[in-house]
Amino acid sequence: MPAAPGPAPPVPGSPGRNGAIGLRLALAFLGVALAAIALLAGLTAVFSAADVSDLAARQRAQLASAVAVAAAAAWDRVTSGDVSELSPVLDLAARTGADVQIQNAAGRPMASSPGFGRKSGTQVSMPVVVHGRRVGSAVVRFRGSGLGGAEQDLRTALLRAIAGAAGLAALLALVTGLLLARRITRPVERIITVTRAMGGGDRAARVGPVTAPGELRELATAFDQMADTLDRQEQLRRDLVADVAHELRTPVAILQAGHEALLDGVVDPTPDQLTSLRDEVLRLARMVDDLQTLAAADAATLRLSLRRCDLAEVTAAATGSLAGRFEAAGLAVRQQLAPAPVMADPRWLHQVITNLLTNALKFTPAGGQVTVQSGTAGTSAVLRVTDTGAGIPADELPHIFDRFWRGRQAAQTSGSGIGLAVAAELARAHGGQLTAASEPGRGTTMALTLPAA
Repeated sequence: MPAAPGPAPPVPGSPGRNGAIGLRLALAFLGVALAAIALLAGLTAVFSAADVSDLAARQRAQLASAVAVAAAAAWDRVTSGDVSELSPVLDLAARTGADVQIQNAAGRPMASSPGFGRKSGTQVSMPVVVHGRRVGSAVVRFRGSGLGGAEQDLRTALLRAIAGAAGLAALLALVTGLLLARRITRPVERIITVTRAMGGGDRAARVGPVTAPGELRELATAFDQMADTLDRQEQLRRDLVADVAHELRTPVAILQAGHEALLDGVVDPTPDQLTSLRDEVLRLARMVDDLQTLAAADAATLRLSLRRCDLAEVTAAATGSLAGRFEAAGLAVRQQLAPAPVMADPRWLHQVITNLLTNALKFTPAGGQVTVQSGTAGTSAVLRVTDTGAGIPADELPHIFDRFWRGRQAAQTSGSGIGLAVAAELARAHGGQLTAASEPGRGTTMALTLPAA
Protein backbone atom coordinates (compact mmCIF):
# COMPACT_ATOMS: atom_id res chain seq x y z
CA MET A 1 0.00 0.00 0.00
CA PRO A 2 1.60 3.28 -1.00
CA ALA A 3 2.51 5.65 1.77
CA ALA A 4 0.38 8.71 2.22
CA PRO A 5 2.01 11.86 0.90
CA GLY A 6 3.62 14.09 3.46
CA PRO A 7 2.71 17.73 4.01
CA ALA A 8 3.59 20.05 1.21
CA PRO A 9 6.67 22.18 1.77
CA PRO A 10 6.01 25.84 2.55
CA VAL A 11 5.73 28.02 -0.51
CA PRO A 12 8.26 30.88 -0.62
CA GLY A 13 6.46 34.13 0.03
CA SER A 14 3.67 32.46 2.05
CA PRO A 15 2.12 34.39 4.98
CA GLY A 16 4.39 32.58 7.43
CA ARG A 17 7.40 33.71 5.46
CA ASN A 18 5.97 37.20 5.24
CA GLY A 19 5.64 37.26 9.05
CA ALA A 20 9.26 36.17 9.32
CA ILE A 21 10.25 38.95 6.94
CA GLY A 22 8.38 41.46 9.09
CA LEU A 23 10.09 40.15 12.23
CA ARG A 24 13.52 40.28 10.62
CA LEU A 25 12.83 43.78 9.42
CA ALA A 26 11.78 44.82 12.93
CA LEU A 27 14.90 43.19 14.41
CA ALA A 28 17.02 45.01 11.86
CA PHE A 29 15.47 48.32 12.96
CA LEU A 30 16.07 47.32 16.57
CA GLY A 31 19.70 46.41 15.86
CA VAL A 32 20.37 49.75 14.23
CA ALA A 33 18.63 51.55 17.09
CA LEU A 34 20.57 49.57 19.71
CA ALA A 35 23.86 50.35 17.99
CA ALA A 36 23.01 54.05 17.98
CA ILE A 37 21.81 53.91 21.61
CA ALA A 38 24.95 52.05 22.72
CA LEU A 39 27.18 54.56 20.98
CA LEU A 40 25.27 57.50 22.45
CA ALA A 41 25.18 55.94 25.94
CA GLY A 42 28.89 55.13 25.84
CA LEU A 43 29.85 58.63 24.76
CA THR A 44 27.54 60.14 27.39
CA ALA A 45 29.02 57.94 30.13
CA VAL A 46 32.59 58.78 29.15
CA PHE A 47 32.03 62.51 28.93
CA SER A 48 29.89 62.57 32.08
CA ALA A 49 32.55 60.67 34.03
CA ALA A 50 35.18 63.08 32.77
CA ASP A 51 33.07 66.06 33.84
CA VAL A 52 32.45 64.54 37.29
CA SER A 53 36.15 63.81 37.70
CA ASP A 54 37.04 67.34 36.67
CA LEU A 55 34.49 68.79 39.11
CA ALA A 56 35.79 66.61 41.95
CA ALA A 57 39.39 67.58 41.11
CA ARG A 58 38.51 71.25 41.31
CA GLN A 59 36.77 70.72 44.67
CA ARG A 60 39.85 68.92 46.04
CA ALA A 61 42.12 71.68 44.78
CA GLN A 62 39.95 74.35 46.37
CA LEU A 63 39.93 72.52 49.71
CA ALA A 64 43.71 72.04 49.62
CA SER A 65 44.15 75.70 48.72
CA ALA A 66 41.97 76.75 51.68
CA VAL A 67 44.09 74.61 54.03
CA ALA A 68 47.30 76.15 52.63
CA VAL A 69 45.96 79.69 53.13
CA ALA A 70 44.93 78.89 56.72
CA ALA A 71 48.35 77.38 57.40
CA ALA A 72 50.08 80.47 55.99
CA ALA A 73 47.99 82.76 58.23
CA ALA A 74 49.02 80.83 61.35
CA TRP A 75 52.46 79.73 60.21
CA ASP A 76 54.35 81.16 63.17
CA ARG A 77 52.17 79.27 65.67
CA VAL A 78 52.19 76.10 63.54
CA THR A 79 56.00 76.06 63.50
CA SER A 80 55.97 76.39 67.30
CA GLY A 81 53.63 73.37 67.57
CA ASP A 82 50.36 75.28 68.16
CA VAL A 83 47.91 73.91 65.56
CA SER A 84 44.78 75.27 67.22
CA GLU A 85 44.49 77.94 64.53
CA LEU A 86 44.13 75.13 61.97
CA SER A 87 41.38 73.29 63.89
CA PRO A 88 38.44 74.77 61.88
CA VAL A 89 40.14 73.87 58.60
CA LEU A 90 41.09 70.42 59.83
CA ASP A 91 37.50 69.82 61.01
CA LEU A 92 36.14 70.96 57.63
CA ALA A 93 38.53 68.61 55.86
CA ALA A 94 37.50 65.75 58.12
CA ARG A 95 33.79 66.36 57.36
CA THR A 96 34.55 66.17 53.62
CA GLY A 97 36.38 62.86 54.06
CA ALA A 98 39.95 64.21 53.98
CA ASP A 99 43.02 64.23 56.26
CA VAL A 100 45.57 67.07 56.34
CA GLN A 101 49.27 67.29 57.03
CA ILE A 102 51.29 70.51 57.20
CA GLN A 103 54.93 70.10 56.17
CA ASN A 104 57.83 72.51 56.31
CA ALA A 105 60.04 73.40 53.38
CA ALA A 106 62.17 70.29 54.00
CA GLY A 107 59.08 68.05 53.88
CA ARG A 108 59.03 67.20 57.61
CA PRO A 109 55.55 67.02 59.17
CA MET A 110 54.68 69.92 61.47
CA ALA A 111 50.95 69.21 62.07
CA SER A 112 48.65 66.40 60.99
CA SER A 113 45.11 65.13 61.28
CA PRO A 114 44.82 62.05 63.54
CA GLY A 115 44.08 59.70 60.65
CA PHE A 116 46.51 61.03 58.07
CA GLY A 117 49.03 58.24 58.47
CA ARG A 118 46.43 55.45 58.47
CA LYS A 119 44.47 56.36 55.35
CA SER A 120 45.27 56.07 51.66
CA GLY A 121 43.54 57.72 48.73
CA THR A 122 43.79 60.63 46.38
CA GLN A 123 46.33 63.20 47.59
CA VAL A 124 46.60 66.89 46.72
CA SER A 125 49.50 69.13 47.76
CA MET A 126 49.44 72.93 47.88
CA PRO A 127 52.35 75.27 48.78
CA VAL A 128 52.17 77.38 51.93
CA VAL A 129 53.33 80.88 51.01
CA VAL A 130 54.19 83.55 53.60
CA HIS A 131 55.19 87.05 52.43
CA GLY A 132 55.73 85.75 48.92
CA ARG A 133 58.06 82.94 50.02
CA ARG A 134 57.18 79.26 50.09
CA VAL A 135 57.73 78.01 53.60
CA GLY A 136 56.04 74.60 53.44
CA SER A 137 53.25 72.49 51.97
CA ALA A 138 49.68 71.53 52.85
CA VAL A 139 49.00 67.92 51.90
CA VAL A 140 45.34 66.84 51.75
CA ARG A 141 44.58 63.12 51.46
CA PHE A 142 40.98 62.16 50.55
CA ARG A 143 39.36 59.00 51.81
CA GLY A 144 36.53 56.93 50.21
CA SER A 145 33.85 58.84 52.11
CA GLY A 146 32.88 62.48 51.97
CA LEU A 147 33.94 64.23 48.77
CA GLY A 148 35.51 61.08 47.32
CA GLY A 149 32.38 59.03 48.05
CA ALA A 150 30.15 61.72 46.58
CA GLU A 151 32.12 61.54 43.34
CA GLN A 152 31.62 57.78 43.12
CA ASP A 153 27.93 58.06 44.01
CA LEU A 154 27.43 60.71 41.34
CA ARG A 155 29.12 58.53 38.73
CA THR A 156 26.98 55.55 39.71
CA ALA A 157 23.79 57.62 39.54
CA LEU A 158 24.72 58.95 36.10
CA LEU A 159 25.46 55.46 34.80
CA ARG A 160 22.14 54.19 36.15
CA ALA A 161 20.29 57.07 34.52
CA ILE A 162 22.05 56.42 31.19
CA ALA A 163 21.32 52.68 31.40
CA GLY A 164 17.64 53.34 32.18
CA ALA A 165 17.31 55.81 29.32
CA ALA A 166 19.04 53.37 26.96
CA GLY A 167 16.69 50.56 27.98
CA LEU A 168 13.62 52.75 27.47
CA ALA A 169 14.94 53.90 24.08
CA ALA A 170 15.56 50.26 23.08
CA LEU A 171 11.99 49.34 24.05
CA LEU A 172 10.60 52.26 22.05
CA ALA A 173 12.81 51.27 19.11
CA LEU A 174 11.46 47.71 19.24
CA VAL A 175 7.83 48.84 19.33
CA THR A 176 8.42 51.39 16.57
CA GLY A 177 10.28 48.81 14.48
CA LEU A 178 7.44 46.30 14.81
CA LEU A 179 4.83 48.88 13.84
CA LEU A 180 6.88 50.17 10.92
CA ALA A 181 7.68 46.66 9.71
CA ARG A 182 3.99 45.79 9.86
CA ARG A 183 3.12 48.94 7.93
CA ILE A 184 5.62 48.02 5.23
CA THR A 185 4.94 44.27 4.99
CA ARG A 186 1.12 44.44 5.09
CA PRO A 187 0.76 45.91 1.56
CA VAL A 188 3.49 43.54 0.32
CA GLU A 189 1.50 40.60 1.72
CA ARG A 190 -1.60 41.97 0.03
CA ILE A 191 0.19 42.22 -3.33
CA ILE A 192 1.55 38.66 -2.95
CA THR A 193 -1.92 37.34 -2.12
CA VAL A 194 -3.47 39.07 -5.14
CA THR A 195 -0.64 37.86 -7.38
CA ARG A 196 -1.22 34.28 -6.23
CA ALA A 197 -4.97 34.69 -6.80
CA MET A 198 -4.39 35.95 -10.34
CA GLY A 199 -2.00 33.06 -10.95
CA GLY A 200 -4.79 30.74 -9.82
CA GLY A 201 -7.16 32.14 -12.42
CA ASP A 202 -8.96 34.92 -10.52
CA ARG A 203 -8.65 37.68 -13.12
CA ALA A 204 -10.79 40.04 -11.05
CA ALA A 205 -8.34 40.10 -8.11
CA ARG A 206 -6.98 43.58 -7.43
CA VAL A 207 -4.85 45.11 -4.67
CA GLY A 208 -6.99 48.23 -4.34
CA PRO A 209 -6.11 51.22 -2.14
CA VAL A 210 -3.47 50.46 0.50
CA THR A 211 -2.20 52.42 3.49
CA ALA A 212 1.55 52.38 2.97
CA PRO A 213 4.53 54.58 2.10
CA GLY A 214 4.35 56.30 -1.27
CA GLU A 215 6.52 53.81 -3.15
CA LEU A 216 4.37 50.85 -2.05
CA ARG A 217 1.18 52.72 -2.97
CA GLU A 218 2.65 53.32 -6.43
CA LEU A 219 3.59 49.63 -6.66
CA ALA A 220 0.03 48.59 -5.79
CA THR A 221 -1.41 51.06 -8.31
CA ALA A 222 1.00 49.88 -11.01
CA PHE A 223 0.09 46.26 -10.27
CA ASP A 224 -3.63 46.98 -10.65
CA GLN A 225 -2.96 48.88 -13.88
CA MET A 226 -0.97 45.91 -15.16
CA ALA A 227 -3.81 43.57 -14.23
CA ASP A 228 -6.31 45.82 -16.07
CA THR A 229 -4.04 45.86 -19.12
CA LEU A 230 -3.77 42.06 -19.06
CA ASP A 231 -7.56 41.83 -18.86
CA ARG A 232 -7.93 44.13 -21.85
CA GLN A 233 -5.35 42.16 -23.81
CA GLU A 234 -7.07 38.90 -22.94
CA GLN A 235 -10.42 40.34 -24.01
CA LEU A 236 -8.88 41.56 -27.27
CA ARG A 237 -7.43 38.09 -27.85
CA ARG A 238 -10.82 36.47 -27.30
CA ASP A 239 -12.49 39.04 -29.55
CA LEU A 240 -9.86 38.46 -32.23
CA VAL A 241 -10.42 34.71 -32.16
CA ALA A 242 -14.19 35.22 -32.31
CA ASP A 243 -13.88 37.75 -35.15
CA VAL A 244 -11.57 35.53 -37.16
CA ALA A 245 -13.89 32.56 -36.67
CA HIS A 246 -16.84 34.70 -37.73
CA GLU A 247 -15.08 36.04 -40.83
CA LEU A 248 -13.86 32.61 -41.90
CA ARG A 249 -17.16 30.83 -41.30
CA THR A 250 -18.98 32.35 -44.30
CA PRO A 251 -16.44 31.59 -47.09
CA VAL A 252 -15.72 28.14 -45.63
CA ALA A 253 -19.46 27.37 -45.53
CA ILE A 254 -19.90 28.56 -49.14
CA LEU A 255 -16.94 26.47 -50.29
CA GLN A 256 -18.20 23.41 -48.41
CA ALA A 257 -21.73 23.73 -49.78
CA GLY A 258 -20.51 24.38 -53.31
CA HIS A 259 -18.13 21.43 -53.36
CA GLU A 260 -20.74 19.09 -51.86
CA ALA A 261 -23.23 20.21 -54.50
CA LEU A 262 -20.68 19.50 -57.23
CA LEU A 263 -19.76 16.12 -55.74
CA ASP A 264 -23.41 15.11 -55.32
CA GLY A 265 -24.25 16.20 -58.84
CA VAL A 266 -26.84 18.69 -57.68
CA VAL A 267 -25.28 21.41 -59.85
CA ASP A 268 -23.08 21.24 -62.89
CA PRO A 269 -19.50 22.57 -62.75
CA THR A 270 -20.26 25.61 -64.85
CA PRO A 271 -17.79 28.50 -65.22
CA ASP A 272 -20.02 30.69 -63.05
CA GLN A 273 -20.05 28.08 -60.27
CA LEU A 274 -16.29 27.61 -60.41
CA THR A 275 -15.75 31.38 -60.48
CA SER A 276 -17.88 31.78 -57.36
CA LEU A 277 -15.83 29.15 -55.56
CA ARG A 278 -12.62 30.78 -56.73
CA ASP A 279 -13.81 34.16 -55.36
CA GLU A 280 -14.35 32.59 -51.95
CA VAL A 281 -10.86 31.09 -52.05
CA LEU A 282 -9.42 34.50 -52.88
CA ARG A 283 -11.41 36.00 -50.01
CA LEU A 284 -9.88 33.47 -47.67
CA ALA A 285 -6.42 34.26 -49.03
CA ARG A 286 -6.98 37.99 -48.42
CA MET A 287 -8.04 37.28 -44.84
CA VAL A 288 -4.90 35.23 -44.23
CA ASP A 289 -2.79 38.05 -45.69
CA ASP A 290 -4.56 40.56 -43.46
CA LEU A 291 -3.92 38.42 -40.39
CA GLN A 292 -0.23 38.16 -41.30
CA THR A 293 -0.08 41.93 -41.71
CA LEU A 294 -1.77 42.44 -38.34
CA ALA A 295 0.68 40.05 -36.65
CA ALA A 296 3.57 41.93 -38.24
CA ALA A 297 2.13 45.23 -37.02
CA ASP A 298 1.84 43.86 -33.48
CA ALA A 299 5.52 42.91 -33.56
CA ALA A 300 6.67 46.03 -35.43
CA THR A 301 7.98 47.64 -32.24
CA LEU A 302 10.57 44.87 -31.98
CA ARG A 303 11.56 45.11 -35.64
CA LEU A 304 11.45 48.82 -36.42
CA SER A 305 14.54 50.19 -38.15
CA LEU A 306 14.26 53.86 -37.25
CA ARG A 307 16.11 56.48 -39.24
CA ARG A 308 15.61 60.11 -40.15
CA CYS A 309 13.21 60.53 -43.07
CA ASP A 310 10.79 63.10 -44.44
CA LEU A 311 7.10 62.38 -43.92
CA ALA A 312 6.32 64.41 -47.05
CA GLU A 313 8.62 62.29 -49.23
CA VAL A 314 7.19 59.00 -47.95
CA THR A 315 3.67 60.33 -48.47
CA ALA A 316 4.46 61.41 -52.04
CA ALA A 317 5.83 57.93 -52.82
CA ALA A 318 2.77 56.18 -51.35
CA THR A 319 0.40 58.50 -53.23
CA GLY A 320 2.27 57.92 -56.46
CA SER A 321 2.02 54.15 -56.09
CA LEU A 322 -1.80 54.45 -55.89
CA ALA A 323 -2.18 57.01 -58.66
CA GLY A 324 -3.53 54.41 -61.13
CA ARG A 325 -6.21 53.23 -58.71
CA PHE A 326 -7.32 56.79 -57.96
CA GLU A 327 -7.55 57.53 -61.68
CA ALA A 328 -9.53 54.35 -62.33
CA ALA A 329 -11.95 55.26 -59.53
CA GLY A 330 -12.45 58.76 -60.95
CA LEU A 331 -10.99 60.54 -57.91
CA ALA A 332 -8.81 63.64 -57.83
CA VAL A 333 -5.84 63.72 -55.47
CA ARG A 334 -4.54 67.06 -54.20
CA GLN A 335 -1.19 67.08 -52.41
CA GLN A 336 -0.09 69.85 -50.05
CA LEU A 337 3.13 68.39 -48.71
CA ALA A 338 5.46 70.47 -46.54
CA PRO A 339 8.71 68.97 -45.19
CA ALA A 340 8.19 67.16 -41.88
CA PRO A 341 11.29 65.24 -40.67
CA VAL A 342 10.60 62.26 -38.41
CA MET A 343 12.47 59.27 -36.95
CA ALA A 344 10.64 56.31 -38.47
CA ASP A 345 10.92 53.07 -40.39
CA PRO A 346 10.15 54.14 -43.99
CA ARG A 347 8.76 50.71 -44.94
CA TRP A 348 6.18 50.60 -42.14
CA LEU A 349 5.43 54.32 -42.47
CA HIS A 350 4.68 53.71 -46.16
CA GLN A 351 2.29 50.93 -45.07
CA VAL A 352 0.41 53.30 -42.72
CA ILE A 353 -0.02 55.98 -45.41
CA THR A 354 -1.06 53.39 -47.99
CA ASN A 355 -3.75 52.05 -45.65
CA LEU A 356 -5.09 55.58 -45.07
CA LEU A 357 -5.17 56.36 -48.79
CA THR A 358 -6.78 53.00 -49.60
CA ASN A 359 -9.46 53.61 -46.98
CA ALA A 360 -10.22 57.02 -48.51
CA LEU A 361 -10.30 55.45 -51.98
CA LYS A 362 -12.89 52.85 -50.90
CA PHE A 363 -15.36 55.25 -49.34
CA THR A 364 -15.17 58.23 -51.71
CA PRO A 365 -17.56 58.08 -54.67
CA ALA A 366 -16.45 58.83 -58.24
CA GLY A 367 -15.95 62.52 -58.89
CA GLY A 368 -14.79 63.14 -55.32
CA GLN A 369 -11.48 64.40 -54.06
CA VAL A 370 -8.83 63.22 -51.60
CA THR A 371 -6.53 65.84 -50.05
CA VAL A 372 -3.17 64.85 -48.54
CA GLN A 373 -1.40 67.40 -46.32
CA SER A 374 1.81 67.17 -44.29
CA GLY A 375 3.66 69.59 -42.04
CA THR A 376 4.81 70.25 -38.50
CA ALA A 377 2.90 71.44 -35.45
CA GLY A 378 5.09 72.26 -32.47
CA THR A 379 7.19 69.20 -31.69
CA SER A 380 5.11 66.89 -33.89
CA ALA A 381 4.90 66.01 -37.56
CA VAL A 382 1.34 65.68 -38.85
CA LEU A 383 -0.17 64.00 -41.91
CA ARG A 384 -3.84 64.54 -42.79
CA VAL A 385 -5.79 62.54 -45.37
CA THR A 386 -9.19 64.16 -46.07
CA ASP A 387 -11.82 62.71 -48.39
CA THR A 388 -15.20 63.93 -49.64
CA GLY A 389 -17.00 60.64 -49.00
CA ALA A 390 -20.16 59.94 -47.07
CA GLY A 391 -18.45 60.24 -43.70
CA ILE A 392 -18.73 58.02 -40.64
CA PRO A 393 -21.75 58.00 -38.29
CA ALA A 394 -21.00 59.30 -34.81
CA ASP A 395 -21.86 56.00 -33.13
CA GLU A 396 -19.35 54.13 -35.33
CA LEU A 397 -16.47 56.60 -35.12
CA PRO A 398 -15.03 55.25 -31.80
CA HIS A 399 -14.79 51.74 -33.31
CA ILE A 400 -13.12 52.34 -36.68
CA PHE A 401 -9.66 51.37 -35.34
CA ASP A 402 -10.94 48.11 -33.83
CA ARG A 403 -9.87 44.91 -35.53
CA PHE A 404 -12.36 43.48 -38.05
CA TRP A 405 -14.74 46.37 -37.50
CA ARG A 406 -16.91 47.03 -40.53
CA GLY A 407 -19.52 49.76 -40.35
CA ARG A 408 -22.82 49.92 -42.12
CA GLN A 409 -21.36 51.73 -45.12
CA ALA A 410 -18.63 49.07 -45.45
CA ALA A 411 -21.15 46.35 -46.21
CA GLN A 412 -20.91 47.07 -49.97
CA THR A 413 -17.11 47.17 -50.07
CA SER A 414 -14.54 44.41 -49.99
CA GLY A 415 -12.11 44.01 -47.14
CA SER A 416 -11.77 42.46 -43.72
CA GLY A 417 -11.95 45.61 -41.58
CA ILE A 418 -8.31 45.42 -40.55
CA GLY A 419 -6.55 48.19 -42.49
CA LEU A 420 -7.13 51.01 -40.01
CA ALA A 421 -6.34 48.70 -37.08
CA VAL A 422 -2.95 47.96 -38.67
CA ALA A 423 -2.32 51.66 -39.31
CA ALA A 424 -3.17 52.56 -35.70
CA GLU A 425 -0.91 49.79 -34.35
CA LEU A 426 2.01 50.93 -36.50
CA ALA A 427 1.45 54.55 -35.46
CA ARG A 428 1.71 53.55 -31.80
CA ALA A 429 4.85 51.53 -32.57
CA HIS A 430 6.43 54.76 -33.86
CA GLY A 431 5.46 56.66 -30.71
CA GLY A 432 2.61 58.50 -32.43
CA GLN A 433 -1.14 58.19 -32.78
CA LEU A 434 -3.83 57.98 -35.41
CA THR A 435 -7.09 59.89 -34.96
CA ALA A 436 -10.20 60.40 -37.05
CA ALA A 437 -12.73 63.19 -37.42
CA SER A 438 -15.82 62.87 -39.58
CA GLU A 439 -19.10 64.55 -40.34
CA PRO A 440 -21.69 62.41 -42.11
CA GLY A 441 -22.29 63.65 -45.63
CA ARG A 442 -19.15 65.82 -45.68
CA GLY A 443 -16.26 63.35 -45.57
CA THR A 444 -13.62 62.11 -43.15
CA THR A 445 -10.18 63.32 -42.02
CA MET A 446 -7.54 60.87 -40.77
CA ALA A 447 -4.67 62.53 -38.85
CA LEU A 448 -1.35 60.76 -38.25
CA THR A 449 0.78 62.48 -35.59
CA LEU A 450 4.42 61.48 -35.05
CA PRO A 451 7.23 62.97 -32.95
CA ALA A 452 9.23 65.35 -35.10
CA ALA A 453 12.94 64.61 -35.55
